[in-house]
Amino acid sequence: MLSTIQTQAAPSAIGPYSQGIVAGDLVFVSGQLGLDPTTGELKAQDLTTQARQALANLKAVLSEAGCALTQVASVDVFLTDMNDFTAFNAIYEAFFGSHKPARAVVAVSALPKNAIIEIKCIAYRK
Repeated sequence: MLSTIQTQAAPSAIGPYSQGIVAGDLVFVSGQLGLDPTTGELKAQDLTTQARQALANLKAVLSEAGCALTQVASVDVFLTDMNDFTAFNAIYEAFFGSHKPARAVVAVSALPKNAIIEIKCIAYRK
């Protein structure tokens, strides 16, 4: 059985999809941009602000599903500029601490709302 995750602590979906889906013991969080949950707009144009907000949005959706960051199994990151890779790693490491999920980082030519980063994940609900 599938159930939809919906929280006001993260931005509403900007298309025909859910913030996340629970499928049995797995939680699939849709790609999160650095959008302010209240306004639905980017908080700023810099990587640090967008990355931190995208990660906070990811955490909010996970929390609504009853998950902690330590339950994240896989993370996919999309950057519009691979030169931001090292700076993002520092932000990511501070966010996840000693937990190290499987991860992929790929460069893309563009993201919705002209964002510079998007992050999605899969978590295991114990």
